[in-house]
Amino acid sequence: MSENSRHKWAAGVATGIGSMPGGDAREAAKTVTGSLEDFPFLPELPARGPGADMLGRTLGMLVELYAHVEPSGWRISDRPGRDTRRARAWLGEDLDALEEFTQGYTGPLKVSAVGPWTLAAGLELRGGEAALGDPGACRDLTASLAEGLRGHLADVRRRVPGAELVLQLDEPSLTAVLQGRIRTASGYRTHRAVDRAVVEGALRDLVGAAGGAPVVVHSCAPEVPFALLRRAGAAGIAFDAGLLTERDDEVLGEAVEGGTALFAGVVPGVDGRLSDPAGSVMGVRTLWRRLGLAPGLLAESVVVTPSCGLAGASPAYARAALAHCVRAARSLADNPE
Repeated sequence: MSENSRHKWAAGVATGIGSMPGGDAREAAKTVTGSLEDFPFLPELPARGPGADMLGRTLGMLVELYAHVEPSGWRISDRPGRDTRRARAWLGEDLDALEEFTQGYTGPLKVSAVGPWTLAAGLELRGGEAALGDPGACRDLTASLAEGLRGHLADVRRRVPGAELVLQLDEPSLTAVLQGRIRTASGYRTHRAVDRAVVEGALRDLVGAAGGAPVVVHSCAPEVPFALLRRAGAAGIAFDAGLLTERDDEVLGEAVEGGTALFAGVVPGVDGRLSDPAGSVMGVRTLWRRLGLAPGLLAESVVVTPSCGLAGASPAYARAALAHCVRAARSLADNPE
């Protein structure tokens, strides 16, 4: 197990996933740092358009690889153009806002990027097919992303020197990549499943690029490959708890006993009525009892989050959801039984 995967987490904490509603970077940073005093994150604001989306932001971080927007999506370019410049400008604006609202902050701070496999599934090569279908392109993407993330993390460390950085890799397409379910450009067939050892190796490279910062891999898709992510060195795995089945019990128990944190998405990511905080984590307590795990492990093994990003929520609900996550996490710490 890598050093990254033995990170010690504080008991009873909550954080967000990444995206927030609206387009005002200062307002988003103020909300996140005000609501999540013990574990804030750098917000993404996809409502601003291409370049502020999850994929576009990460493409703007790449080193010596560039992309532009086509009607079909993001496509690789020979040189940085308007779309790359816009992605970098928005990331700079978001970092400026975060820096303003984290003056004097010490503690964990989470930043996100799209992982190598969702990136390869979402980025088109010059001919229009996904980079996923070209093993050489996948290797180049992983290397460029690793270099870009080293620079990004160094920049955040300079801006928020008291932060203990946590890197989240967003991999919503990972299960589809492993199962050969990513469609080709024509839509008539799918790309071949990528070998699990190749998938694991690329993720391990990214864990290494984090320079000792713990890496959390996030997927709000069904059938998260928990065992593969643990082998790759993930310190935590973020998932939609509503999609778990009893088939996941064994790997979840092994993950907890191996020191992997569970970032449990228990609060809906879109507007709706919120239950009481203890009710939101009832499923986590039930899982714990079913697995026969020690109650004392619960609060330090689970970080409470929304089920996915909050970009589709109203600003008022997004604030309420983050505050609710904090209260739910506290209830786990106060009453682990």
